[in-house]
Amino acid sequence: MSTAATTSPSRPIILCVEDEADLRRDLVEELEEAGYQVLEAGTGEVALQCLADCRPDLVLCDISMPGASGYAVLRALRDQHDDRADIPFVFLSALGDPREVVAGKRSGADDYLVKPVDFDVLLATVETRLRQVARFHARSRDELERVRSSFKSMGSADLPSASAGAEQALDLVATGVVLLDRDGKVCLANRRARQIAAESEALEIGSRITCRSSRQQAALGAQIERVIHLALNGEEGTASHALPRPNERRDLMVVASSIPAGRGSRRENCVAALFISDPESGPVVSSELLSSLFSLTPTEGRIAQELAGGKRPSLIAHELGIAQTTVAFHIRNLFQKTGTSRQAELVALILASPAPLD
Repeated sequence: MSTAATTSPSRPIILCVEDEADLRRDLVEELEEAGYQVLEAGTGEVALQCLADCRPDLVLCDISMPGASGYAVLRALRDQHDDRADIPFVFLSALGDPREVVAGKRSGADDYLVKPVDFDVLLATVETRLRQVARFHARSRDELERVRSSFKSMGSADLPSASAGAEQALDLVATGVVLLDRDGKVCLANRRARQIAAESEALEIGSRITCRSSRQQAALGAQIERVIHLALNGEEGTASHALPRPNERRDLMVVASSIPAGRGSRRENCVAALFISDPESGPVVSSELLSSLFSLTPTEGRIAQELAGGKRPSLIAHELGIAQTTVAFHIRNLFQKTGTSRQAELVALILASPAPLD
């Protein structure tokens, strides 16, 4: 049966899974003395129940146990719990053969400790893994805050005075971002957008966005006109466009999003945003990562991922087999959890999410 040492939210929670009662007690005592909260599990089945009921900060798990093994616990954590896929997982095992260590790490474990356990090494390993996760989330929050700040500056009636700060913030984003005025002219393009365009052999960024193929120019231009029209009518919406490249290179993905002005706003400059991603070099935004960053449910994470791909809510509803009203409900939750208020901001935050650490 699992037990918690305390309920203090400020102390990291470690799930300790070990079928040997004496060793488990020693592990718990060492971890608690180091300042951690500890949940205990004597079997893999109890560990799985703990993971269904709570979200520990790290899992310390024996491999060889009656019933569900440590490998089974790890697979369930990674495959069945999207919002727990980033939790550090450390194996404990009496099998010190290098091949066993390699097998453990290849199965998805973050670390592998050999019994008898050196408690100094154990505590150092736990501290290192938790510090790595903390750095990742801090980096995520900082980058997402930069994007939020840049979008706030876009809401200014005097865009030129705010553009310098917005450009500096957007230059730190790993996704190409281009802001357009009501005439489709480029107000701002971040460094990544210009880099993708220069390397794409398909796209150019000057005073306007232009494609080297006239057919693609017409198709992309129609998408841009659509979102500008929506923005000028105070409506939100996105449109996606796959931009082919020569020499059998993978298509660029361009997501156009309207940026409608708020009620009473006199802003007439920045009305649309293009998010340009290169699947050959850009980071992959996974629903699991999004769920972890913003504490989303698996369904919210999937919907956020699909919105970032330029899909309309109606298509998302069809593909997920749910009602459009249900998708709208989840989108409202996404706004609340990400601190955004419109779809353009949400898509920007999603596409700016950094890739997981190795």
